[in-house]
Amino acid sequence: MKNVKANPKALLPILVFLVLYLGSGIYFEYIRPVEGRMGFYVISVVVAFGLALIVAFVQNRSLSFDEKVHICAKGIGDDNIVIMLFIFLMAGAFSGLAKTAGGASSTANLMLDIIPGNLAIPGMFLIACLISMAMGTSVGTITVIVPIAAEIANSTGFSMPVLIGAVVGGAMFGDNLSVISDTTIAATRTQGVEMKDKFKANIKIALPAAVITLIILVIYTLQNPGAELAHYEFNIWLALPYFLVLILALIGLNVFLVLGIGIVLFFLIGGTAGTLTFSTAFSAMGDGTGGMFETMIVTVLVASISALMKEHGGFEALLSFIRKHAKSKKGGMFGICLLTGIMDIATANNTVAIVIAAPIAKDISDEYGVEPRQTASLLDTCSCIFQGIIPYGAQLLIAATLSGISSISIIPFLFYPFLLAICLVISILIGKKPKHVKASA
Repeated sequence: MKNVKANPKALLPILVFLVLYLGSGIYFEYIRPVEGRMGFYVISVVVAFGLALIVAFVQNRSLSFDEKVHICAKGIGDDNIVIMLFIFLMAGAFSGLAKTAGGASSTANLMLDIIPGNLAIPGMFLIACLISMAMGTSVGTITVIVPIAAEIANSTGFSMPVLIGAVVGGAMFGDNLSVISDTTIAATRTQGVEMKDKFKANIKIALPAAVITLIILVIYTLQNPGAELAHYEFNIWLALPYFLVLILALIGLNVFLVLGIGIVLFFLIGGTAGTLTFSTAFSAMGDGTGGMFETMIVTVLVASISALMKEHGGFEALLSFIRKHAKSKKGGMFGICLLTGIMDIATANNTVAIVIAAPIAKDISDEYGVEPRQTASLLDTCSCIFQGIIPYGAQLLIAATLSGISSISIIPFLFYPFLLAICLVISILIGKKPKHVKASA
């Protein structure tokens, strides 16, 4: 294997991206807002990464342009990257079809009809957990559930920030665990592990946090009762595909097969229920896959930048820094968490943060004997923790916009993300020691 010398200058492309994306996001969000636009979406993440890639190409003059293109091609052509891109396409088609068919709203309304009115807040948390696990997207879940939560708050007198915080927390729970979530796909494929194995590692951290959150919300609701809930209309058949997809995913069925079954079921049930026609179904699938294009392009750009940075010695520089401060497996795991958290704070996108951090995390896991499934779990969990609490992330900004409150006002009631962080730290501290750990280079 080729020895690469540590070269901190090779990390310049990431610095350029951070200055462009994070800097412009803060400027347009808090200093000079653009009417009708979220600050972190004024400058496209694709454009920012495109400019960063140009910087990566300009570096290392010892390699020709053609040699650098070949390095990028090898990075993009990695088996895990290719599979990840295919899964993104199928997940997009499934989400688009399910939304148009009315599956998400029917599932949410079904759960609301079952839940007692005096337990609306913990009920909304549970609904968001289930919907997000089934849909595979926290943003999609928030878009569907928050208007319902806002209606409940207005009609019952429950605290709006508490209700919205419960929904956001549940959405992040499902995003972290769903096998069709782009974060799960990115975390597992980049580490070369099965989704069910990552799920088993994740559930040990996420479930205790969710249970404690549920207890807190129940206690809060009992101390602050509201009025009874109204009746919500739903079609149980339109909710069925979501639950079936969830069950099939949990038993470990191949993700392509799970998504394929879900797409076929929504085609059939949506057509029978009259919510889908042949034309609207294919149009919905096109819209869903189209919604994944930016994520796919970013994946290609990041794979290229990562390959060049690794070739130039950037990854080795990061590893050298972590070696100086991490002297054990636990230290390596905290290093992965820190790296992922910083990337998420910088990009305000948990999937992008995982894609950037994943190659370095893989090297760290090899160095310190961290199991690949643990690394995938750390990547996904940390990205969801930070994405769930940053006030300029899409999740909180959309939730705030739909509910008519500020994103800052929701943060104190984000019990789940904060508890998840605590459970993650505890899981690392009490984790078992590795049987074999590679010696530091």
